[in-house]
Amino acid sequence: MELRRELRVRLWIGALLVLATAATFWPVVRCDFINYDDPDYVTANATVQGGLTGAGVIWAFTTAHVANWHPLTWLSHMLDCQLFGLNAFAHHAMNLLIHIASTVLLFLLLRRMTGALWRSAIAAALFALHPLRVESVAWVAERKDTLATLFWLLTVWAYAHYVNTRSVAGFRWVVLFFALGLMAKPMLVTLPFALLLLDYWPLGRLNLRRTLNAWRPLVVEKWPLFLLALISSVVTFLAQKGGGTVATVTQLSLEARLGNVIVSYARYLAKLFWPVDLAVIYPYPAAWPAWQVAAALGMLVLISVGVWLAANRRPYLLVGWLWFVGTLVPVIGLVQVGRQSLADRYTYIPMIGLGVMLVWGAADLLTRIRRGPFLGGALAILVLTACALGTRHQLAYWKDSLTLFTRTLAVTQNNALAHNNLGTALAALGRRDDALLQYAEAVRLQPADPVMRNNYGAALAKAGQVVAAVEHYLAALEAKPDFDEAHNNLGAAFVALGRLDEAVAHFRAALAARPNYAEAHNNLGGALAMQQKHAEAVEHYAAAIRLTPNVAGAHLNYALSLEKLGRADESLARFGEAFRLDPKSFEPAYHLGRSLVQRGRFAEAVPPLSAAAQARPGHARARFYLGKAEARSGQSASGRAHMGEALELARAAGQTNLAAEITAFLQGNALEQSPNL
Repeated sequence: MELRRELRVRLWIGALLVLATAATFWPVVRCDFINYDDPDYVTANATVQGGLTGAGVIWAFTTAHVANWHPLTWLSHMLDCQLFGLNAFAHHAMNLLIHIASTVLLFLLLRRMTGALWRSAIAAALFALHPLRVESVAWVAERKDTLATLFWLLTVWAYAHYVNTRSVAGFRWVVLFFALGLMAKPMLVTLPFALLLLDYWPLGRLNLRRTLNAWRPLVVEKWPLFLLALISSVVTFLAQKGGGTVATVTQLSLEARLGNVIVSYARYLAKLFWPVDLAVIYPYPAAWPAWQVAAALGMLVLISVGVWLAANRRPYLLVGWLWFVGTLVPVIGLVQVGRQSLADRYTYIPMIGLGVMLVWGAADLLTRIRRGPFLGGALAILVLTACALGTRHQLAYWKDSLTLFTRTLAVTQNNALAHNNLGTALAALGRRDDALLQYAEAVRLQPADPVMRNNYGAALAKAGQVVAAVEHYLAALEAKPDFDEAHNNLGAAFVALGRLDEAVAHFRAALAARPNYAEAHNNLGGALAMQQKHAEAVEHYAAAIRLTPNVAGAHLNYALSLEKLGRADESLARFGEAFRLDPKSFEPAYHLGRSLVQRGRFAEAVPPLSAAAQARPGHARARFYLGKAEARSGQSASGRAHMGEALELARAAGQTNLAAEITAFLQGNALEQSPNL
């Protein structure tokens, strides 16, 4: 009877956790993708957008794209794209569902291991609702965070079952879940060490006073986990080093790293208790003042000594503290990856340890106070409500890139990356001048950064300042000679300046750095076509289409070169595909209609030429072809009207040859009765 009652209570607690987490985070489903990492992971990743294909699965397991090996994360994004396309609502909702699942699993896991029902519920709620969770849940590219944590908790669940049953088959589940977690995010490499902490408390398999020989069996039994962690660490380091994201000692001294490590631990602790002024990127400081490093170190030492001395009476303090310190090690900055000094998303797993420390510690203190349970419940409601309100407040800043990076600049200083990404957001909204100011500031703060130089150059080129853009592209390539995007953009700039040989050379350099660079293939094809090298151009157009089959411009360019080579049937098919993909743009519609008229397929030519005339009403040649197609397909009145309009446009534009051609057609086909003449 008592068991049935507790099961009902657990069910109600689980339901309440689901509802509270969903209600708190619901605004996330109205957020858009952002321009930081989301393009690499989803919105500009053609392979991911292709869904769960055989080629996509192979790519997921063999790529080190974005300097990481995490195939399960790629497969997760591919599944989302296959089911939902680029619907941001669905991608965010999936992140939220995984976060909710981890919350409920954490509650059940803590209850199973400790036997403490309400403490487990409060610790799980603190994990779920704290504002530091926003970055992991609201950022589509951080699917790796939510997904890996789910498998972390499943691994611990399987381990707790193994400890109770001593089943070898059960331990296989531990290994499987751990392997899957590593394939979602390699930060999980510390999990075998976390299991040793759980062996001490709450599983009670060892105590601190046991000798090394007594510890050895618990370490040895986990050898498959340590081996997987080692392999994952090596693979991750090689992927990140190959991606150029690992800072060298010359770029960032060991002294600077150690100072940032110490201060970052203190900053993470501060954010647990006062989660304000959160930002998506915290720039790396030039140096931390010595007094801040000393103060942070003193605090960390004091806490460490305190939890060690209290370990026998309150083992959860030591376990929670070492969980927090240890699980942060892969991302704390000893091996510096990326530009950030710390990141809110890195707290997703580590804060579980601190949550256990706080909840169990507060509960123990309140048991000594009269009416302690009542006070504890009130305090828990107060804290969790504050967390939920803080999370809702923080979620508002994740609405879109413009909002996010405007907020980031408001709460940080000298943040070049935030200026850069705000520039990108402004450019996407057509606010060209504002975007240029942000890009200029980013380059001022980090003049040697190749990405920011390249982005500034691209913005200048779009503003018509091509010569100035070239300078920034060259600076980007000086910093990173194999920078494919900079080579491609520089090639496009040289095309605009009429320097075709140099353009071709840079397009080839872009393809040497990234052979499957569809845009560079298309651009190289265009430059070669301008040099009348159509036979080679079509090869690159074909490659571009193979890589990105839904880009109308590539089909159009391919068709034009095929037409030059006399391959009429192939060119017509490509014109048709370009029009199918982009029926409202002038060029695909015009060239398809023109090609059909030239082949005498007048009735088929009317729809695309009508679309062309609508897209560009002042184009005399398009009007002429439309009138011709209509006249030859039995639509004499409409044909006369469009011919008259075409003749007026040609005369107004001084196109005497076209005017003569139209007049000859009218006279030769008895259409001169048009009232427009």
